[in-house]
Amino acid sequence: MRRLPLDDPLEPDRRSAARYLLWLARQQLSLIAGGVGFGVLWMVSQALVPAAIGAGVDAVARRDKAGLLVAALEVLGLGIVTAIGGTMRHRFAVSNFLSAGFRTMQVTVRHAARLGAALEKRVSTGEVVSIGTTDFDHIGYSMDISARGSGAVVAIIVVSALLLRVSVPLGLVVVIGVPVLVAVVGLLLRPLHERRRHQRDLSGRLTGRANDIVSGLRVLRGVGGEAVFSARYREESQRVRRAGVRVARVESLLEAAQILLPGCFVALVTWLGARFAVAGRISPGELVAFYAYAAFLISPLRTVTEFADKVTRGLVAARRVVDVLRIEPDFQEHPDSVPLEPGDLDDPDSGLVVAAGAFTAIAAVRPEDAAGIAERLALLAPGSQARLHGVPLRKLRLEEVRRHIVLADNDGRLFRGPLRDEIGGGATLDAAAARDIVDALPGGLDTEIAERGRDFSGGQQQRLRLARVLALDPPVLVLVEPTSAVDAHTEARIADRLPAARAGRTTVVCTTSPLLLDRADTVAFVDAGGRVAATGPHRALLDGCPEYAATVTRGED
Repeated sequence: MRRLPLDDPLEPDRRSAARYLLWLARQQLSLIAGGVGFGVLWMVSQALVPAAIGAGVDAVARRDKAGLLVAALEVLGLGIVTAIGGTMRHRFAVSNFLSAGFRTMQVTVRHAARLGAALEKRVSTGEVVSIGTTDFDHIGYSMDISARGSGAVVAIIVVSALLLRVSVPLGLVVVIGVPVLVAVVGLLLRPLHERRRHQRDLSGRLTGRANDIVSGLRVLRGVGGEAVFSARYREESQRVRRAGVRVARVESLLEAAQILLPGCFVALVTWLGARFAVAGRISPGELVAFYAYAAFLISPLRTVTEFADKVTRGLVAARRVVDVLRIEPDFQEHPDSVPLEPGDLDDPDSGLVVAAGAFTAIAAVRPEDAAGIAERLALLAPGSQARLHGVPLRKLRLEEVRRHIVLADNDGRLFRGPLRDEIGGGATLDAAAARDIVDALPGGLDTEIAERGRDFSGGQQQRLRLARVLALDPPVLVLVEPTSAVDAHTEARIADRLPAARAGRTTVVCTTSPLLLDRADTVAFVDAGGRVAATGPHRALLDGCPEYAATVTRGED
């Protein structure tokens, strides 16, 4: 059995849901082959038991002790084989389930990391969450069922052969009846597939809605919007419920068909076998075997319909996975990419030039212009023409750009787990003025923090996020309003310590805070047109650029 998660999940086939499932099957072919082998052994050994029992009955009728002993040993041997085959089949089936699910999660998470900011623009959070919950199970079960499904098909063939050997009419009933049963059940699978897909889409959107409400609950309470969003959630949840009922209607028909049709089929085989026994065409032992075959056939016949059902569910889940995997990132690796060389960073769209190793601040009349420049400098905005050492960032190796330039804004989140995993050993706590936060925690850096850091205030979260990004110590760090949520005294401490913490590294801070601007080597003032209108030290710009002074002092004297 393989260890999970996998070291490398490889590149998936994204052309269609069916091709994706086939790709999964190829990647774990040895596991599937093992499951199929033991599944066939498990089911066929059960299929042979009625023949052995029938032989024993005939031996009793003939008073053949040796024949009875042989038949008893056959039943015992088949029971042992069934137990071993069933145990191993289950182990392989679980391994297939987990391997398919984990591989799906890994390729999805890896692709989400590649997409970066593009993911939130193209797909809702609920859709991604559903892949890790509902879709994980359905894709896993579509691989799991391969063992029992294959065993069921082979067992039906074996039973048909045994019946044909004893009675051609009975054998033909099985040979003809099984495909008819599968075809009838197949008529229900297409509408079931469509209804499940619709219900899956609605459920994903509802999960996204719930995520938005929970994350914005404080804001909703502040503006009195709880009732409005509660009504919207209630309306969407009713749509999901109605879609679920429509799915359940078809599923109930399928479940009924899985019981009724095999039951009728088994009754037919039993009735024919009884007539043949009365007519003397088969022996008493063969009649007992026919009864046993009739009871046994219920299991493989239901497994065949279950196989179709789970593969259908797997296709619906795989379609969502493929939809996410087909999303292209905003930036692709340039075919003629060149190695990265450190140097000055500039943004032709705004005229900004950031000197290597300097502490540069951007003060903009409109904050969105500063944020746009920051995204272009970090190669996160489509159409960015930013350059490093005179070379456009989009022509550099993307992985090197991501390691070299890091953007930190206030959309970042703290992740659940020990705080030490977020900010390392805490060496940057003083620079981020966050030492007091950690000292107040019961376990210090080893304290388990809640999801999104909701146990902390907005200002505390901001300082911890700043400590986290400073711990990365990237060659170029771009910060967007890093002190917008802290008080003036804390802001002053950060302004005093941040330049020293980043000494010798390129740092860009988008802010209108006079405390931070006064510590910058150079301040670039961006006017209402989104262009750099003036550069220089903070105090020189206050005296020489009235528009800059009005922006950073907010019109105050």
